[in-house]
Amino acid sequence: MTRSFFVFFALCLVACSPKPVTAPAAKSSAPERRVENATLWSLKTELFLEYPVLVQDQESRFAIHLTQLSDFKPVAAGRCEVRVTYAGGISETFSTDAPAKAGIFGVTVKPSHAGDARVEIRLTSAAISDVQTLERIPVFATLNDAPIEAKAPSEETIRFLKEQQWAMDFATNLTQTASLRDSLRVPAEVTPRSGGEAEITAPLAGRLTGESLPALGARVQQGQVLASLIPPTSVPSDRAGLDLARAEAEAALDYARRDKERATRLVTAGAAPAKRLDETVTAERTVTARLHAAEERIRQFESSRAAEGAAGLTAFAIRAPFSGTIVETKASAGATMKGGEMLFRIVDTERVYVSAIVPEAQYPDIRNLTGAEIEIPGLARPRPAGKMISIGKVVDPATRTFPVVYEFANSDGRIAINQTVTIRLFLSSSRRGAIVPEGALVDDGGRPVVFVQVEGEAFARRPVETGLRQTGLVQITSGLKAGERVVTRGAYLIRLAAMSSQIPAHGHVH
Repeated sequence: MTRSFFVFFALCLVACSPKPVTAPAAKSSAPERRVENATLWSLKTELFLEYPVLVQDQESRFAIHLTQLSDFKPVAAGRCEVRVTYAGGISETFSTDAPAKAGIFGVTVKPSHAGDARVEIRLTSAAISDVQTLERIPVFATLNDAPIEAKAPSEETIRFLKEQQWAMDFATNLTQTASLRDSLRVPAEVTPRSGGEAEITAPLAGRLTGESLPALGARVQQGQVLASLIPPTSVPSDRAGLDLARAEAEAALDYARRDKERATRLVTAGAAPAKRLDETVTAERTVTARLHAAEERIRQFESSRAAEGAAGLTAFAIRAPFSGTIVETKASAGATMKGGEMLFRIVDTERVYVSAIVPEAQYPDIRNLTGAEIEIPGLARPRPAGKMISIGKVVDPATRTFPVVYEFANSDGRIAINQTVTIRLFLSSSRRGAIVPEGALVDDGGRPVVFVQVEGEAFARRPVETGLRQTGLVQITSGLKAGERVVTRGAYLIRLAAMSSQIPAHGHVH
């Protein structure tokens, strides 16, 4: 509520800000001419024009408001030219080389002929060039012929000045006609995909090592080493036995080497067959391996006793089976783990399942699904759900619902595992009608309304009835026609303007 008050206060400041004021005209006995206005749109600009009715040989001050439709901000620079063409092809031109203020060009027009005329307003600038044309604009012969009374409005409108529109996040668009698919809007739950969740356990008993074990919430890549596991020695409490085994292996290796040297001499002298040399080579290799194993067991023993890692020890590398996020961990460096004990739990959060919870009464309709979109908290527009994985064939006896599962690409992490979201399931049938963006709807006392731009600074409040919804679009079943221009951004600000008596009905002085 506080934020709305400050926005509204800003509107009042903009509306009441001083305007460019011309010197007051000398008093005249001639009656005041009616002020006409016109609003035109091209692909590039919106033109809102205000001017006193045209009279031959009399000056009329054109207040030309030009808005860029790319961002709905004022045209800040450029030359504006007004060309008046009369019957028979006679024309004359009036112009200004710059706006009086951003978006507002003042041009004095003094027509020299009476009758219907065509008025072209041409904008030329470095950033944008455009032409808008008004047909059959009357030029009266005398001031007495010019109308005085203002035209009666066709419907009640809300004044929202161009200066206010330019200062806010504001936009309009034409109401389009399109077909939207029938749909079901139901709750859904986010779960890990199949194969996207894994518990990583210790493959055998041993001690965990690692310079930096991944923390809870850390992102890991497939094949990344998470930790190393050093298995215990076979007799971890008997260091004397380990030393004895190493000494025996060293003695055996010394004997094997001397035996190989003797066999080499005998074979060279022809006193023994070559097979004898092969046997001694094999024996030496076997004893060498036994010595290496004895030394490795001693190093493992020392490492376990000191609770430290040792370079060169053979350890089991524990790797991530897929890319994901660590959601649970029981691993710590130096801890002794039992075989099968859980170390980490990893979940792939970039590709998840969104499981729609559909009432059993809708089961016949689900056979004609054509897609789905997910409404995510914090996002203005829903996102496509992605590939459909399955439609449940069994109704939950407790909730009387069945699941429809989609795989959703969640690379930006907008939804979390186990989060509840809303999903819209699209059916094959569709209906055609007027559509507007969801941002065009305003809740006015519990009823949806839109604001239609009747003129450049005049907006009509239209209560509407809504129908189907799809990808940020809403079907309007009554209250609005295709081709009418509605406010798509800033509609709530116009509602505030309608509720306030402080915003002036009209504030321009050019």
